[in-house]
Amino acid sequence: MIGAVLHTVNIRLSPEQVHYTMEHAEDVYVLIHSDFISLLEPLHTRLPLIRGYLLCQDEPEKPDTTLPLAGEYEALLASQPTHYNFPTFDENAVATLFYTTGTTGNPKGVYFTHRQLVLHTLTEASTLQAPGFELINRDKVYMPITPMFHVHAWGIPYTATLLGATQVYPGRYEPEMLIKLLVNEKVDFSHCVPTLLGMVVGAEAIESGKVDLSGWKVLVGGSPLTQALSRRAWELGIDTRSAYGMSETCPLLTADILPEDINKADFETQLPWRCKAGIPIPLVHLQVVNEDGEPLPHDGEIVGEVRVRAPWLTQAYYKEVERSEVLWREGWLHTGDVATMDARGFLQIRDRIKDVIKTGGEWVSSLELENLIAQSPDVAEVAVIGVADDKWGERPAALIVPSDLNAPPENEDIQAFLNQFVEQGKIKRWALPSFIRIVDEIPKTSVGKLDKKRIRQNV
Repeated sequence: MIGAVLHTVNIRLSPEQVHYTMEHAEDVYVLIHSDFISLLEPLHTRLPLIRGYLLCQDEPEKPDTTLPLAGEYEALLASQPTHYNFPTFDENAVATLFYTTGTTGNPKGVYFTHRQLVLHTLTEASTLQAPGFELINRDKVYMPITPMFHVHAWGIPYTATLLGATQVYPGRYEPEMLIKLLVNEKVDFSHCVPTLLGMVVGAEAIESGKVDLSGWKVLVGGSPLTQALSRRAWELGIDTRSAYGMSETCPLLTADILPEDINKADFETQLPWRCKAGIPIPLVHLQVVNEDGEPLPHDGEIVGEVRVRAPWLTQAYYKEVERSEVLWREGWLHTGDVATMDARGFLQIRDRIKDVIKTGGEWVSSLELENLIAQSPDVAEVAVIGVADDKWGERPAALIVPSDLNAPPENEDIQAFLNQFVEQGKIKRWALPSFIRIVDEIPKTSVGKLDKKRIRQNV
């Protein structure tokens, strides 16, 4: 309301990338928590446009820093008048800006207007209260496990504020602290990427049965929810659902609102549906198309790229003309995701275009392989990528973090586990990974997704 654009800085980027985004965005004032002073101090002299730093902290003592602090946020706020005449402004004025990382080049600036945020919030509010998908309302306690810099924490803080829900913000995403807050604050609803949900359900307090999280509802996005993780959560009384979107789409495009007959069925019947991306929410026009831009049949089998129109999509990358033209082609935003659409209109993400593995002229979905491998009780985490092969062009390779680091499975154990899916007709034998490596951890992006760019560099 002061006419500024809010740039939420991704503090998990490298210092040089943080500098790039702040310089590229032409930041003028910085609200900084005391935890991140050490990150910003070396960058200060290289950001000449910044006119002031506003400190946010809980401790009464002023930190020892070289940054020219204008004061502490709460103290400055307390000294101001309680009434302010907000000026009128154009609803199409830009409200927010953040940067999304890709596989190549510098992070890209994505921006949204006040009008877009309001339309997205209203539609998201109706979606999150849909029959069979009731996740949040005035009487619920909400705690995000998604950073604010990740697409406005999926826009749900705006929705929670609109609905009047109680809100809990955890700060650092450490499993022990998250579990403590979930229990003590009686949290009803959260959202996160699959990696963070896996960390919570795999925490010692949960494994030992000391903590009961039954009744907790979790919306999973960022990466597809696997059936293994959804089943494990359900066994603990945690109700998981999926949604789909991306940084460029504000983000919500589809939600996993189950058909009435599926919603009334048992969990095993629901399980594959819970892991789909869902149906397009109101005001979203979504298609799965071939390389010529022709819509594909809704048969749940034929794969194509997802393209979309909606009133809240970013209209360009900030100061990036060529990248913007690639994003918007033929009047559609191209997501770069490969998917199918079934007869009920449910979207199933199969892969990112850049992550699909082409072996011997046939396409193999890395996500499908990850979903199957993750069902092994010996597997805690898995990532599948394509590696160069002289004969076949590419072959699937799997990196696996074992459930028990002291007793990792043999490659033959994983292959034997996967053979059951071959016998069930769920996957072809030639699509099984040719290479399996047991590792202690798998590289992640700043928002907790599998970082396949770094994985490829290290394999």
